[in-house]
Amino acid sequence: MGALTVERVTCEYRTNPLGLSAAQPRLSWQLRSDRRGTLQRAYRIVVAAGEDRYEDPLWDSGRTESDQSIQVPYDGPGLSSRTRYYYRVKVWDNHGRESEWSETAWWEMGLLDHSEWSAQWITPEAGAIDPQEEAAFLLRRGFELHGGAIASARIYATAAGVYELYVNGERVSDELLAPGWTSYPNRLQYQTYDVTGLLQPGSNAAGIRLGDGWYKSGMGFEGKNFKYGDRRAALLQLHVRYTDGREEVIGTDGTWTAATGGIRYSTIYHGETYDARLEPAGWSTAEPSAMDGGWKPVEVLDLPLDTLVAQENSPVRVTERLRPVSAFVTPAGDHVLDLGQNMVGRMRFEVAAPAGTRIVLRHAEVLDKDGNIYFGNLRPAKQTVEYICRGGEAESYAPHFSFMGFRYVKVEGFPGQENGLPLEAFTGEVMHSDMEPAGEFDCSNELVNQLQRNIQWGQRGNFLDVPTDCPQRDERLGWTGDAQVFIGTALFNYQGGPFFTKWLRDLKAEQLPDGGVPFVIPDVVGGASSAAWGDAAVICPWTVYRYYDDRRLLAEQYDSMQAWVEYIRAQGENEYLWNTGFHFGDWLALDAKENSYIGATPKELVATAYYAHSTRLLRDSATVLGYEDDARRYGELHQGIVRAFREEFVTATGRIASPTQTAHVLALMFDLVDDRVKPRVAKDLNDLIAENGYHLSTGFVGTPYLCFALSNSGYHDTAVKLLLQESYPGWLYSVSKGATTIWEHWDSIKPDGSFWSDDMNSFNHYAYGAIGEWMYRRVAGLDMDDAVPAYKRVRIEPLFGGRKLTHARAAHRSLYGRVETGWRMDGEEIEVHVEIPANTTAEVVLKGASLAALKEGGADTAASEGVESAVGTEQGARLVVGSGTYRFRYRAADLFRVTYTLETTIQDLLEDEAAERALRKHIPHLMDSPMLNFAKNNSLRQLSENGMSRVKKEQVLAVLQELAG
Repeated sequence: MGALTVERVTCEYRTNPLGLSAAQPRLSWQLRSDRRGTLQRAYRIVVAAGEDRYEDPLWDSGRTESDQSIQVPYDGPGLSSRTRYYYRVKVWDNHGRESEWSETAWWEMGLLDHSEWSAQWITPEAGAIDPQEEAAFLLRRGFELHGGAIASARIYATAAGVYELYVNGERVSDELLAPGWTSYPNRLQYQTYDVTGLLQPGSNAAGIRLGDGWYKSGMGFEGKNFKYGDRRAALLQLHVRYTDGREEVIGTDGTWTAATGGIRYSTIYHGETYDARLEPAGWSTAEPSAMDGGWKPVEVLDLPLDTLVAQENSPVRVTERLRPVSAFVTPAGDHVLDLGQNMVGRMRFEVAAPAGTRIVLRHAEVLDKDGNIYFGNLRPAKQTVEYICRGGEAESYAPHFSFMGFRYVKVEGFPGQENGLPLEAFTGEVMHSDMEPAGEFDCSNELVNQLQRNIQWGQRGNFLDVPTDCPQRDERLGWTGDAQVFIGTALFNYQGGPFFTKWLRDLKAEQLPDGGVPFVIPDVVGGASSAAWGDAAVICPWTVYRYYDDRRLLAEQYDSMQAWVEYIRAQGENEYLWNTGFHFGDWLALDAKENSYIGATPKELVATAYYAHSTRLLRDSATVLGYEDDARRYGELHQGIVRAFREEFVTATGRIASPTQTAHVLALMFDLVDDRVKPRVAKDLNDLIAENGYHLSTGFVGTPYLCFALSNSGYHDTAVKLLLQESYPGWLYSVSKGATTIWEHWDSIKPDGSFWSDDMNSFNHYAYGAIGEWMYRRVAGLDMDDAVPAYKRVRIEPLFGGRKLTHARAAHRSLYGRVETGWRMDGEEIEVHVEIPANTTAEVVLKGASLAALKEGGADTAASEGVESAVGTEQGARLVVGSGTYRFRYRAADLFRVTYTLETTIQDLLEDEAAERALRKHIPHLMDSPMLNFAKNNSLRQLSENGMSRVKKEQVLAVLQELAG
């Protein structure tokens, strides 16, 4: 009957997760089928306490008639702490087939109750080691295990600070900067480690290396080291289970000892100093010599246990290693490495040098126009690593508790560097939250492909446990505004369910009593409640729901979403307008007044537009969750806000009162103008862009939606022109200047090679990378149905790239499986390929296709297997297809044909080689006259009616006649 299999079985987004806390873990799986149009009709899940105990299951769902194959909650008896559960899945499909069982998978619970913690928080005794000592602490304890053969062993650990864990001299994990950055007073993650293979009968030892991290590292703008606490501490609990069933628990307590070691200084912003001569040999081993010299007592601290939560986010790891592409000496005489890529992480190097040799690395993103390494934009952040050699054998080092944003590294003191730095001695280790890659995009324009790479590198660099604005200067904060404008692009490119689950829980924990939302999460700056920034409380959980059908997170965050909308409602005298308070407005818009960062769009307009948007999403969330009264109430509130917006910001004749690009974009994207005036608003937006030489002037608020507003309103060609604009300002300007990440400013490097102000000039700032979402959804045409989340019902509708692009492709690894679409122009023919995963369907809209002539795989489309329906429309063909891979081909000679009229602008004509030739032929004096720059934004009609142009109507008509012929 053909192959039907169950693959990629996951629990809470992860494969075989260790240390869960969810009372009802959610299971997901993917179907693989060799037949088109495959849908799941039923599933069966069996959960057992052992891999060989499925005949005596803990829970058997039985055959369950359902098409649900993602986010299916466990529904058996209560789960126990520190217990591993095994499960497998089988399915039945609409073709009458029953699959085999999936491969066995498992999840393991962590400590589910705070009372289960017997360990104590420890830190070096204050009288023995100064609590404010800059050096990292070393904490250790030796212990004996005499219970026989070890069946399993787990360590549950966390820190007030950041830590690395060692057992018998071995690093326990490749995770970095644990326990991550959360709202520490409310939530502190602990990690679970399987250390079974590291323990041995008899003598053992555990060691903890403890640094400041985010907890005590001067985060924010004031450099205060004690935002969360003035003393580092660690907590560890080891559970050993013997083969005879007995258990033993060893935890941090007053019997541990403390010292300092090689790390003499380490902070998030400034880097790390390491003196290898001071690292105690074998300090975390069970060897008797490990206790030689300098070990001091510890003391127990009274830190809370009730704030501990199991690890939620994907841990930070080294995910890629880059070799330098070159080494050179700058005009200033500095020896510099070039990694070829602006990255975030650390440098590792290998060296053999005499004891006491001092090697210093200083990290930077760019070179200045003279070719010298540039540190100005780092502000006070030092990003400096200093290493003092132990001497003797070859040494390898990378910082433990810091990360840098950099492409270039200035090296001082490396042996023999006067003869050139040895590239093979250095490696850039890329660090970020270890999210699974999910998105792909490419097209016929290599600059756009580089833009896509820049978008992804920007996300990797700034998704280091929290969604930071930038990774290099003295900031690196979880700005809410940046996160909400970029989340759609982020979740397309990487599996971000755990990442945003953790961050949104921190947002909820730090939300103010009145519902206001801090500017940054975790909050270390104190400001709160700007429009478009605080709206992350609503937009982010809704977007996670849209990508993953995560109703649990949506329900969990609902009170936070509601509190934000009610906060706005309580501001000012009119509950339908938000015209009070501080707002960032259209931050960094190019229409800002001189010496201002805030764009020209009225802040009250931006605030009220976002108020409407968040209220609508809250209404939709209430509908999804079945909160009927709230859905009705917020639907009415939304209607009131829209009415108030129109009264306040739209003229009686249908114009947006503020003549800015962003004002028009928000009005269109958030449906704030009625259908009667939308065409006028869209035309006005198009005109504003055309009059600006097809350049944008939008900032943080308008830019993410700009191309969507154009494409959705019939001006897709203009949106494509904006994408492909290589001159400033535009997305490809930075690419043309050699950027390998997204910049904070459109002209972070100006055309003359000079820089934007050092005050605020990040070269790795992902927000403007939000254009990616439009590239995937509109250019490539890969989207999901508005009414059905998680790509359960895919929508394929490429709008193509006018005559500027000849092919584009996008792919996304959804929870259901890989979904992909791509198109290619071959003369007057278009080929569109589509891949739809099993247990989903797709609506495919092929612009310009004639149903009668449309072929799929060389045959008539309507008769192809998997094509459930096919209808012709005025715009083309509309199909509904089941799962499978399809290849459509059709002729569309008129699809990209441009019709020129008297209303066509000179600027548009100049972008067409044939049209430019016609202008030169029939209006030669204009083409060689300074008048051309003045006339670019004029239509042909206006040109012929302007006596100064000396252009006759007959000349204009001759141009049009030639182009029509």
